[in-house]
Amino acid sequence: MRIIPLTEDSRKNILEDLLKRSPNNYDQYQDKVNAILADVRERGDEAVLDYTEKFDGVRLAPESLHVTQAEIDEAYAQVEPGLIEILKKSLANIRDFHEKQVHNSWFTTREDGVLLGQKITPMESVGVYVPGGKAAYPSSVLMNIIPAKVAGVKRIVMVTPPGKDGKVNNPVTLVAAHLAGATDVIKVGGAQAVAALAYGTKSIQKVDKITGPGNIFVALAKKAVYGHVGIDSIAGPSEILVLADETANPRYVAADLLSQAEHDELASAILVTTSRELAEKVSELTEQFTAQLSRREIIQKSLENFGYILVAENMDDAIQTVNDIASEHLEILTANPFDTMTRVHNAGAIFLGEYSSEPLGDYFAGPNHVLPTNGTAKFSSPLNVDDFVKKSSVISYSREALEAAHRDIIQFAEAERLTAHANSIAVRFSEDR
Repeated sequence: MRIIPLTEDSRKNILEDLLKRSPNNYDQYQDKVNAILADVRERGDEAVLDYTEKFDGVRLAPESLHVTQAEIDEAYAQVEPGLIEILKKSLANIRDFHEKQVHNSWFTTREDGVLLGQKITPMESVGVYVPGGKAAYPSSVLMNIIPAKVAGVKRIVMVTPPGKDGKVNNPVTLVAAHLAGATDVIKVGGAQAVAALAYGTKSIQKVDKITGPGNIFVALAKKAVYGHVGIDSIAGPSEILVLADETANPRYVAADLLSQAEHDELASAILVTTSRELAEKVSELTEQFTAQLSRREIIQKSLENFGYILVAENMDDAIQTVNDIASEHLEILTANPFDTMTRVHNAGAIFLGEYSSEPLGDYFAGPNHVLPTNGTAKFSSPLNVDDFVKKSSVISYSREALEAAHRDIIQFAEAERLTAHANSIAVRFSEDR
C-alpha cells in the first residue's frame, strides 16, 4: 500500500478521490434504469419476467416468482446444520441489540387541558433487496429483516435474483430469510425488482419502504423511486478506516484493511497513523497477506485505486482526517481507544481495540452492518428499528386551553398573512365570523 504524509493537500485529494465512488457519479446508467422502471410500471409482471429472462437467463411464470415451502425445505436440506446453528446465534445477537432501540408512544398532559404526544406506528410492509450470484450475503438478510421484524412490520418481502435453474442462488440466503421472519421471498432482482416493489404488479404487492444493498442499477433505481416508497440509503462501495498509534499490532491492522478491500475493486481501505514504523510494517504485510488470499486480484485493484496509508504528525491531525472521511467502518487501535473515540464525530460503526475487528460487526456482534458510506456518516446512521416505524405527533387542546392561547395564534398567523389560518382559530370564539 502506498504511504503518504498527511497534509492538508493530501487530505483534500483523497477526499475527492473517495467521492468518485459515489453512486451519484454514475448518471450514465440512469437513463437505462429509468427505462426499466417505466416499463415495469406500465407492463407489470410481463416486464418483470422479460427482464428476468434477459438478465438472469431464466423464464419464470408469474406463479413461480414466489418461493414455496418446498423450496425452503430443500434449502434447509442443502445447508450444513452447524451453519444453521451459527445463523441462529447471529440472529439472536442482532435481535437482542435491536430490541434495545425500540421506542414506545408517549403522551403528556397539563392541568390546563392540553395533551401532547408522539404515536409510534410500524410500517405495514417493507421490501428487502438481497443480491444474488457472487455477491450473496446471508448476513445482510439478517441485518435488514430483523430490525423490521422487531419494529413490528407485518409484511416483509425479500427479493433476490434467481439462478438459471429458477431457484434462489444461495440456499443459505433462503434459510436466513426464513429464520429472520420474511413473510414472502420473490425471485426477481435488479432495477426491475425495485420497480415491482415500488409500484406493485399483479403478482408483487407494493411496499412502503425498500432497504438492502445492490449493484449500481439497484442503487440508482432506489434513488429514482424514492417518494413512491421510502428507502434506507443509496449505498456506495464498502470502506474501512483504521486509526492507529505505535501500540497497534501491524498484523491485525493489515488483515483488517484487507477484510474490506476484498469486497470489490471500488472498496476503500485506509490506515491513518502517527507511527511511520507501523505504516511501513503494515504496507509490507498487506502485500504478504494478499498473495495468500483467494480474492487477491480484487484486493490488489482495490488497494491500487483506493488504498492509502496516511502518516500524521500528531493524533489531532489524524482524528481530524477521520472525521473528514467519515468512514463506513472505523477501527480504533490506540493505547486508549475509548478516550480516542470521544473525539470522533463521524463514523458508521466504531470498533474499539485489537479484538474488535470489523468482520465481528459484519456477522455476529449484533449492531447493524448496513451503514452510511461515502461520507454520509456525517449526517446519517446505521440501519435501525426507527427506519421501520413512523412517528406521528398528537395534539389535543380543550376549549379552555385554546382560548388562553388563541389571540397569540391569530396574531402569529396574521403576521404570515395567512388569514384563513387565523380565522380557523378565531371562528371558535366569535360568532360573527
